[in-house]
Amino acid sequence: MNVLKEVLKNQVYPAMGCTEPVSVALCGAYAAQLLGQPVTRAVFRLDPGTYKNGCGVRIPNTDGEKGNLLAAALGLLIARPELQMEILSGADSALLARAKEMVAAKAVRLEVAVEKHGFYIEAEVWGNAGSKVQCVIAGSHTNVVFLAKDGHVSKDLRQKEEKTAQDCAFKEQLKNARLADLVAWAQAADAQDLAYIKKGVEMNLKAAQWGQSLHKVGFYIKELVRKNLLEMDLLSSTKILTACAADARMDGQPVAVMSSGESGNQGVVTILVPWNVGREMKVPEETILQSIALSHLLNGYVKVFTGELAPICGCAIAAGVGAAAAIVYQQRGAHIPAITLAINNIISDIGGMLCDGAKSGCALKVVSSTDAAIRAAFMGIHDYGITEVEGFVGKSAEETIQNLGNISSVGMRAVDPMIVDIMEEKLK
Repeated sequence: MNVLKEVLKNQVYPAMGCTEPVSVALCGAYAAQLLGQPVTRAVFRLDPGTYKNGCGVRIPNTDGEKGNLLAAALGLLIARPELQMEILSGADSALLARAKEMVAAKAVRLEVAVEKHGFYIEAEVWGNAGSKVQCVIAGSHTNVVFLAKDGHVSKDLRQKEEKTAQDCAFKEQLKNARLADLVAWAQAADAQDLAYIKKGVEMNLKAAQWGQSLHKVGFYIKELVRKNLLEMDLLSSTKILTACAADARMDGQPVAVMSSGESGNQGVVTILVPWNVGREMKVPEETILQSIALSHLLNGYVKVFTGELAPICGCAIAAGVGAAAAIVYQQRGAHIPAITLAINNIISDIGGMLCDGAKSGCALKVVSSTDAAIRAAFMGIHDYGITEVEGFVGKSAEETIQNLGNISSVGMRAVDPMIVDIMEEKLK
């Protein structure tokens, strides 16, 4: 099995809008398409992480509206699951008006599936003639594990539902890999892989350009430069670039980015940080693209241990790790000790950054991740780093990541339900 190709196929794809509400819309679209008649009522059940991530983020093509509920209604009306994670590109003003009517009439409802700890979206949809469709997406944002209409089951993988993410063969390969394996896989990227990675660079640069016009996080970093409080150096230019791309996504602008680890903001960090640093440092393009391949692989590797939607920020502890390693690779090649130090540095630095859902503030975390990744990498390049005698850092990069995974998936198991409680209390 070529693990890099599997990661690029399954975790690195175009997405318009925050991937959690987009996946909610996709689940609704599958259900509505199978129903084959106007939807009169629908109930969606979401795991706490998915619910959390879609609460406060703007939805593309909605004039700035927010939330999973509206995304669900739009998915039901668009009913074109073939659009996959760009399904909200099918929204227009007429569909938006109808979706708002459905929400106002309480024809669409959300529930939190508090017992679900992995990625999980379930839609139950009813039509005019009393027909009912059930659709379940679990394990990843596009993975339909159950689909049935009026008791006639067309797909049922629910027995594997809780293990879907771990059962994927390429994820098992990732889980058992060593850092040296990931580097070797990145170095073996062929022309097709590198062309696809370059496509992701171009998409995310376009999103960053789109975000330049917004008065958000990227704008205020530029203001710090304009007022001579920051210099326009490598750090500042990279932070502005990633912030503007995240600003555009979180503002609900109708621009797609190339995701990584099934997350758009992680795609921004995973791709644009090593790209901008490599270009500024005059690194050959092929080496930069190989480094981004390593960045994608490490992002996926970290998430095998922390979970698809962790209580800690994926931009920090997955995408940031990938970006830091990529920068070291550009300067030192397959030097495992230096890459290890960079990984230990960034995890020791921002490993505890909480995820409180997708929103405009994610651009701030993208900036912190960008800054920390570059700093951690350049320390690693010069053979300086945090070692196993400190904190939860392990004897190897793999051990450090696994320790972080245990903290995230076991030690912080109650964090997402707590954040959801806070969000629901605010909604009251």
